[in-house]
Amino acid sequence: MLASHDFIHRGQIRAVARLRIMDMNQSRPRHPYLGLLVALVACFAVAGLGGWATASSVGSWYATLAKPAFNPPNWVFSPVWTLLYAMMAVAAWRVWRLDGRLGSLPLGMFALQLALNLAWSVLFFGLRAPLAALIDVLALLVAIAATLALFMRRDRVAGWLMVPYLAWVMFASVLNLAIVQLN
Repeated sequence: MLASHDFIHRGQIRAVARLRIMDMNQSRPRHPYLGLLVALVACFAVAGLGGWATASSVGSWYATLAKPAFNPPNWVFSPVWTLLYAMMAVAAWRVWRLDGRLGSLPLGMFALQLALNLAWSVLFFGLRAPLAALIDVLALLVAIAATLALFMRRDRVAGWLMVPYLAWVMFASVLNLAIVQLN
């Protein structure tokens, strides 16, 4: 007669065998670093478009706004955003390479937050509408948090790569609110 631990051990062996079969059946991207390139291009395209919308107002309209004491100097934004966009791209790539599908829920949410990110620059700087940008950034915060949670379920490193972005956008939200209140 077999002891109960023998059944547990056999069950564990069967479970491991099933996982290996599932893993072999799962499609993997053929060119995984091409996905990283695509993610970097997508993120930096949004950065470029946002920068284009921003450039029209930074030296003129934005300079005339009353800003809170905690507003960082303008030179801080470019290196911070460059690092954040790179981290976002790596996070998206890590999630994509797990299943090789662009149509997954985590990557769909990533695309949504990227669109909201671009919309903020267009609203705040391009259209000079800080209140509309504030509404957008609140939706962006929700989208980033959802993306982070979905990424964390797929790949913990990808999730952690999104944390500085969420923190920076939280700060940007407070800054946006202060600018709305002061102007």
